[in-house]
Amino acid sequence: MAIYHLSVKVVSRSKGQSAVASAAYRSGDSLTDEREGKAHDYTRRRGVDASFIVAPSGCEWTHDRARLWNAAEAAEKRKNSTVAREYELALPAELDGPERETLARQFAVAVVERFGVAADIAIHAPGQDGDQRNHHAHILTTTRVVEPDGLGEKTRVLDAAKTGSAEIESLRELWAMQCNEALERSGRAARVDHRSYERQGADVVPGVHLGPHSTAVERKAAHQAEQEGREYEPRTYRARANAEAAEKNALAKTLRQIIEGAEQVIAKVQKAADDLMDWFAELADEVGRDAIERKERERQERQKAVMERLARERREAQERAENEARHSQEIKGQTNGPKRGWRR
Repeated sequence: MAIYHLSVKVVSRSKGQSAVASAAYRSGDSLTDEREGKAHDYTRRRGVDASFIVAPSGCEWTHDRARLWNAAEAAEKRKNSTVAREYELALPAELDGPERETLARQFAVAVVERFGVAADIAIHAPGQDGDQRNHHAHILTTTRVVEPDGLGEKTRVLDAAKTGSAEIESLRELWAMQCNEALERSGRAARVDHRSYERQGADVVPGVHLGPHSTAVERKAAHQAEQEGREYEPRTYRARANAEAAEKNALAKTLRQIIEGAEQVIAKVQKAADDLMDWFAELADEVGRDAIERKERERQERQKAVMERLARERREAQERAENEARHSQEIKGQTNGPKRGWRR
């Protein structure tokens, strides 16, 4: 299954943020915040595959990134104003670059049409040391309606308690649908689901988002382990939680495969039994009842032998799975045991 992610955040002055600075950083551009008189130059930033602006028809002025985001800052007067809204999307790694760009543009167009805002899209490549499937997009939108001569009324639907959650859930569902349609068009079998594992009914332990601090710590730890020629061990709580979740999911997958294999064997045995019954029905026309009864006894004996063998194989498979689980726990216990120099 392809990776699904959509989060909605706000850019707020109460957190010391600026719409101009946010746009410059995400797009790898150089912009000057006229309200603060401060330049933000990120033209040397790597990993920005593409950036572009989508806006309602007749609002061509918004395609000037500096003008757009300085207008967003100028429209807000309070010191705790929300000056922009950001949609962060995971783009399917199964698609190629142009397909991912088209998909991000499609979602941005939907947001623009729904709320009447302008959207500044930046498509980012995976980090050099991170998960190479992590193609993603940042879509920065205005919090006010865009008009031909400037910014209009504030959009409140995503901020209101009664409508915000439902609107975001609708956008999450829309993004999943658009991703799956793009994957289908490209002939990929992968699909995404916007629902949580619990809502899907999947027996999977979810991981947690590392965040920038934990990611930096883990990259440093992995690099140090590589330099010292030893196995990397997670350092932060979040990374350790993800490692444990991955271990449990791997064990659960092994058990599911064993059970599925046994069920397939049972299905084959049942089909063979059905075939034998059909054969006996044909035999009844050729030989008498005595021959059928003799054949039936022979069939029952063969079927009994097959079922006994199947039961024995299932017991052996279960024992192997339990041994693997105990072995995994023993290794984990040895790994997480007291280490020299470790302070609790």
